[in-house]
Amino acid sequence: MSALIIGGGLAGAAAAIDLARAGHRALLLEREAAPHDKICGEFLSGEAVAALEALGVPPSRLGAVPIGRVELWAGQWHVAAGLPFAALSLSRRALDAAILEVAQAAGAEVRRGVGVRSLSGTIAQTSGGEVRGRHLLLASGKHDVRGQSRPPGPDEIGLKMYFRAPALHRHLAGTVRVVFFDGGYAGLQPVEGGRLNLCLLVAGAQYREAGDWPALLAQLLREPGLAALADAEQLLPRPLAISRVPYGHLAQRSDDGRWRLGDQAAVIPSFCGDGMAIALESGRLAAAMLADGADAAIFQGALLARTRRPVQLAMAALRFTRHPVGRMAALAGLAAVPGALGLLARATRVAPPPALVPA
Repeated sequence: MSALIIGGGLAGAAAAIDLARAGHRALLLEREAAPHDKICGEFLSGEAVAALEALGVPPSRLGAVPIGRVELWAGQWHVAAGLPFAALSLSRRALDAAILEVAQAAGAEVRRGVGVRSLSGTIAQTSGGEVRGRHLLLASGKHDVRGQSRPPGPDEIGLKMYFRAPALHRHLAGTVRVVFFDGGYAGLQPVEGGRLNLCLLVAGAQYREAGDWPALLAQLLREPGLAALADAEQLLPRPLAISRVPYGHLAQRSDDGRWRLGDQAAVIPSFCGDGMAIALESGRLAAAMLADGADAAIFQGALLARTRRPVQLAMAALRFTRHPVGRMAALAGLAAVPGALGLLARATRVAPPPALVPA
């Protein structure tokens, strides 16, 4: 059996590792030639940490920062609580590079700098020529392969910028802060190297009205939860950006033979912090089911059954927070009920199936 894996992020690399260790051929194509930054909140939930450790990629050895607390802000209102699981924060540049190295060491073939131009069955036309596999695993993340597009998302833009602000980094030690505002939300948390990751989703109309990133940032700094970034040093020449991410997308069971992993299968709103866990577990589940002889349709149905509830619950929460009254009501309710924020965090987790829980 041979598997052709499109995408070298967490989902594709996890599948490659487990397949290679089970004695199967796995060829992974990654379009970027070198480690790079990605638009991602970089929050590793307890499930994501457990999956990485089981794969042989312990985040703590890569300098991951412990996260044990979450804050939700809406204007001056805010509520905080401890997380119901041990979490970490680690840049995707470091994590993706490490997991691809483990995939290669496990015996998977990894080809970097190879872009996929089109797919036909299990044949990929790439920048390096035609590549074939018996099974095709589509793990291209938030970026679609031509001819395999998901329904477009709303007119929203995702942005990411790293900052250096030593005092704020110390203040936020162990904390992920989520700030809801008119037109979107932002997540702010420490990552390795003394940096802060600001990742946000904003309405396209609001960004266009602002005109550019400096003007939009000036608007964001008027939010009390983000005001402390005013004197922070920006560490990227410009923010990373992506548009029309289809949050809420759930790939349905189909008979086209494609194994859809990670964001190609389920796109959960980023403020829930479960996107990387879904990616990892989808990759590991695909590898396990493929090795057991299941077909893509059976896998897609199994993954859909596991992701539907948390994604739909997260989307309902997102819709509620889009309205100012909804945001205030949500924070007031969470503040009034002890443990409610922790319960909400747990409710949006996609736990690994028993067969994939590390011993």
